[in-house]
Amino acid sequence: MTDLAEQKPAVPDRRARRSRAERRARTQERRQRHAQMTAQSTTPESPAPARVEERPARREARIASRYDRPRTVISYPVAVFGIIVGIVGGLFLAWNVAPTEEFDTVPRQLGGNERAQYVVAVMLAYQYDGDFNRALNELVALNLGADPIQAVADIACDLASTGYAATTSGQNAIRSLIDFYQPQGRTGCATDLIPAAIAQASPVIEVTVSTPTLRPPASKTPTPVGTPVTISTLPGVVPGEETDEPFLRQPTPAFTRQFSIVQIDTYCRLESSGLIEVRVRDSGGEELPAQPVRVRWDQGESIFYTGLHPDRGLGYADFQMEAGVRYTIDMPSLSDAFTQTLDAAPCATNTGDTAVTSYIVWFRANA
Repeated sequence: MTDLAEQKPAVPDRRARRSRAERRARTQERRQRHAQMTAQSTTPESPAPARVEERPARREARIASRYDRPRTVISYPVAVFGIIVGIVGGLFLAWNVAPTEEFDTVPRQLGGNERAQYVVAVMLAYQYDGDFNRALNELVALNLGADPIQAVADIACDLASTGYAATTSGQNAIRSLIDFYQPQGRTGCATDLIPAAIAQASPVIEVTVSTPTLRPPASKTPTPVGTPVTISTLPGVVPGEETDEPFLRQPTPAFTRQFSIVQIDTYCRLESSGLIEVRVRDSGGEELPAQPVRVRWDQGESIFYTGLHPDRGLGYADFQMEAGVRYTIDMPSLSDAFTQTLDAAPCATNTGDTAVTSYIVWFRANA
């Protein structure tokens, strides 16, 4: 009995030991679980410790890459700045320090205002020497268009509409242009804007010169001491030389070639129907530009010039006929009138189409 009584209190102790053992086991389990979690958190896949461990390595790699990365050949900001500085410096050098000096410039390269001044110079030279062929050649060299004489009229109109006509010299220059194109049948506004030149009368000076006479015999009639004589200051009159008619100096006519028609050919083509083609050559066969050609018909006439179609030849000119009209052709003041008429009659082409007969007229200078 005593043994049983002594053994009864051992039951709770066993339970207590069991509960303590369970608690220790649970605690141990929690520690192991925590240790596992801690071990998993410290693996390389965990970002937080990795940032701590890799931060110095990244900083070193970034510093190294800053100096080790490849360098570009061109720095774009520096290149743009250099281009701007170069352009500004080049323009300053070209405009101020060493501007371009033109030389060997041909007339057709002139600008609008310079071209007008060149035309004025040509017209003043023509007014002085009267060489129409030379003036027309210089106008053709300017490439003024299909009708250089009408271009002169347009330039005169432009000059007369500006302050260029405010001075006497400007009016005289414009008048020289008018005197060039008006006889050729061209018109322009300069004729109305610039008044006709008023010829100034040459001053007449009255002087007294002694008239040589024979010594008369002794007489009571007194000998006249002097006789007033009117002397004109017009060019060509020698003072003291008596004249009955006023002296007028005529300009010496420029040398002109005499031409003859040596050949007339006909053809029939639809693309050049009713066309008169003119070829003017010298005695050696060279084509001559700026030569006047005149075509007449019952209702009027037309004067045109060679050299206005340089692609066809310097001595080439053409005129478009009207169907059913008869024409005569010559070179005014340079050839005899050609009595044979050029009839704008209908003809048949090689393809059977109907066209107007065309002509090729050959002028040649007499040797």
